[in-house]
Amino acid sequence: MRNYLLVLLTLVITSLVSGQELNCTVTVIAQQTGNDNNVVFQTLERQLTEFINNTKWTDKTYRPQERIDCSMVINVSAYDNDVFAATLQVQASRPVYNSSYSTPIYNYNDRDFDFQYLEFQNLVYNPIQFESNLISVLAFHVYMILASDADTFQLNGGDDYYRQAQTIVNYSQQGNASGWKLEDGLQSRFAVIDNILSPTFKEYRSVMYNYHINGLDIMSDNPREGKSKIGESLLELEQIHSRRPNSFLMRVFFDAKAEEVMDIFKGGPSTNITKITDLLDRIAPMHSTKWRQIKI
Repeated sequence: MRNYLLVLLTLVITSLVSGQELNCTVTVIAQQTGNDNNVVFQTLERQLTEFINNTKWTDKTYRPQERIDCSMVINVSAYDNDVFAATLQVQASRPVYNSSYSTPIYNYNDRDFDFQYLEFQNLVYNPIQFESNLISVLAFHVYMILASDADTFQLNGGDDYYRQAQTIVNYSQQGNASGWKLEDGLQSRFAVIDNILSPTFKEYRSVMYNYHINGLDIMSDNPREGKSKIGESLLELEQIHSRRPNSFLMRVFFDAKAEEVMDIFKGGPSTNITKITDLLDRIAPMHSTKWRQIKI
């Protein structure tokens, strides 16, 4: 009987552990404060790591090998008691089918990340209620990661997660912190989720799906076909550019993908890339040095 209970307990613990969705590395950098040895930064890093990785963000069950690899780097520039001024760099990737390569799916530099934090405070996420700017910003990016990942496996597969990110934006406006409102500019959390869910930018999600499923995921079996499909998917971005030139969403896409696109098209089997290079120069001129490395 005792052995049976031990086995049952092991199964329950394994189920709880494997149910979480993210494998997130959190790093807190505080060199700009001049007091980066303060233990509060170490505690913050440890607590946020546990909070993100141990919170159940969805109703799905993820096996350990299915957890999404991601990172969050918090750069604290100043703090006074429990008030912190910081920026946040968020990155996430997903594995490419039948290879050891992981492809970046989300890369966001959040410059509006001021928050309050007391050492050892209880960190709890409420899906329908504002708790703090610290919790809201982290939860917003968690759902952006989940949505971006889901969109690469199923067309518009991230709908529920994007809607939850939008819900977080809506209820976090009461906190009066930057990044949550229309008036906070075209490069805010409000702007990025508003753009993604807008028909004006509908091709963005189609590109995320086709680029990965019909392009990257077949490259190990058919490199030429995979490269061609990636090129076809990128051409869809021209429609977004024609409606909204120099959009923030285009920058978000290429912040994650520019290096990879360059590597794909500067090597491997030859394909007709004239249209691709012309398009890249027009829609992502901030990465022109990379595009110049692509040889026709």
